[in-house]
Amino acid sequence: MYGDPSTIRKILTELGDTWAVVGLSNNEQRAAHGVAEVLQRYGKRIVPVHPKAETVHGEPGYPSLAAIPFPVDVVDVFVNSDQAGDIADEAVTVGAKAVWFQLGVVDEAAWHRVHDSGLAMVMDRCPAIEIPRLG
Repeated sequence: MYGDPSTIRKILTELGDTWAVVGLSNNEQRAAHGVAEVLQRYGKRIVPVHPKAETVHGEPGYPSLAAIPFPVDVVDVFVNSDQAGDIADEAVTVGAKAVWFQLGVVDEAAWHRVHDSGLAMVMDRCPAIEIPRLG
């Protein structure tokens, strides 16, 4: 349900190529850094979202989703599960098409809210693992 293969495929291939990566900073030890690099390799535009608003992988960062001055297609969430629901709600508010919660990030109530808003959502999965599987 939370990692439905057809939803994963739809998010990765049909819903757009601009990915806001919440929690992405210049810390190369963090998973978000490597995942963002893989997304770029597969043609996705990454948008770092972090309180520091750092430029990462050549892309300028923003302190929040609301601060991004252009539409984003997918919001990829690298924060603790207890904070992820607020990010999911903000993704709905800014008009994203999908929300992706990374491995270990689970909030069932947020999943239902996002789905009820008409957006696609995946939880507890990693796009850097899933995208090469598409062939």
